[in-house]
Amino acid sequence: MNEDWQADLERWLSPYLEDLGNKTRRRMCPAYIAGLIRPDDRKSIQPMAARSDAIPYDRLHHFIGAGLWDSAPLEATLWKQADELLGSDRAWLIIDDTALPKKGRASVGVAPQYATALGKNANCQTLVSVTLASGEVRLC
Repeated sequence: MNEDWQADLERWLSPYLEDLGNKTRRRMCPAYIAGLIRPDDRKSIQPMAARSDAIPYDRLHHFIGAGLWDSAPLEATLWKQADELLGSDRAWLIIDDTALPKKGRASVGVAPQYATALGKNANCQTLVSVTLASGEVRLC
């Protein structure tokens, strides 16, 4: 990653941060997103906080654990940006499911269910993706 990646991330996040309203959320959100996209192996809150001098564990944990806010303004910003990038009469909205095979029951949502990737019932998590596509360009 180049030196300016954090500035690029904050510039990209700026319309979303405005919609968060709360000053603490606006400060914690870029730190959390940066922790998720860094090339490090562990993406849980404790290792993220340990890798950063600027984010105390308790504040990051509170941001995630008590993160009850209205998602509608964030979704509206996302849809507006997607429409600006790909919107047209020739765009398609694609809704699809993806099954992630899992062993054990420690992950949220793991249950015996039909796994399309395996072609049979198995322990898995099922995710739903929504993609806007126009020609060769896709936006999840």
